[in-house]
Amino acid sequence: MILRLAISFYLLHGASAELEILQIGAGLMLLLGLWTPIAGTLAALLEALKLFRPLPPSWEVILATTMAFSLAFLGPGSYSMDARKYGRKRISIDDR
Repeated sequence: MILRLAISFYLLHGASAELEILQIGAGLMLLLGLWTPIAGTLAALLEALKLFRPLPPSWEVILATTMAFSLAFLGPGSYSMDARKYGRKRISIDDR
């Protein structure tokens, strides 16, 4: 939940002019925990696009890209709209 809050506030606060609507949309979906793998991938791609600007990349952009990809792979967690709507998924590996 803390990872979701951190990246969503970063996206909402630092929305760039050219991709503002997409960043705000991804930030709100991550804040609510709605479609987290899709929103996390979108956020990571939007932040990765900033790495190809003529300016040298900042650590904020690299950190935000890494956090968004991590969140896309980890999933929403138990305190999210995804967990309420679809239920919490548990994976158990048997030794058999």
